[in-house]
Amino acid sequence: MSTVLLNGTPISIGGRFPHVGETAHSFMLVDTNLQDVALSKYWGQRKLIAVVPSLDAAIGLTIARQLERLSYSLTNTVLMTVSVDTPYALARIGEAEGFRKLNLMSTLRGRDFHKDYGVMITDVPLSGLMTTALFVLDINDVVLHAELVQELMNEPNYDAAMNILNPPAKEESGAEAPAAG
Repeated sequence: MSTVLLNGTPISIGGRFPHVGETAHSFMLVDTNLQDVALSKYWGQRKLIAVVPSLDAAIGLTIARQLERLSYSLTNTVLMTVSVDTPYALARIGEAEGFRKLNLMSTLRGRDFHKDYGVMITDVPLSGLMTTALFVLDINDVVLHAELVQELMNEPNYDAAMNILNPPAKEESGAEAPAAG
């Protein structure tokens, strides 16, 4: 069991957090149309998965908005938020925010996700919610990045995830720039 902070106060997190290099555990989540969605649906695409306590919480909505913005700079990448919100609430928020590329997923029928991804808050009164985390999976569902955000109300390190998905261009070594004339 690990801990994160909520406004500086430790809270316990249960489950097994995936590590870089491991194959991500399969899951079954529910989309805004009440359809079951398995991780295997996205086989052959990269995945950027943000786990949030709720999209009705300021931190969850902030993260979702940022992922929607990032989605336009990525190819062959599915972006999703996962929360305990009902699919109805997710649909309402997605419509109000104008989310077009971000997949909003609920753990309505996929409560194993909490344990399988090591994001299950076990301390009352927040037990049943999930802590904030960010995962990058490759096209074969291998974990390339896994961040358990240490303060529940903070945003994850988007730059670290984006550097994996869109690596910065490497400069040619040994070549000098031509002199300005």
